[in-house]
Amino acid sequence: VTATDADEGVNADVKYSLKKVTNMASQVFQLDFETGAITLIRSLDFEEGDSYELEVQARDGGGLFDTAKVT
Repeated sequence: VTATDADEGVNADVKYSLKKVTNMASQVFQLDFETGAITLIRSLDFEEGDSYELEVQARDGGGLFDTAKVT
């Protein structure tokens, strides 16, 4: 995921976090808190689940934030 902020300095720094994640998804995906990259921790197994849902929050240095649902 990607978020941008037009501010300058520390207020423009965007950090990412998982706001809501299912137990199954937390065992399969990880989020890079600096870049927003979502990567696999292990291989996907269609028999375990055919879809996953994460809610990612992006927060700037000034305390403003927004969330996105990733399915």
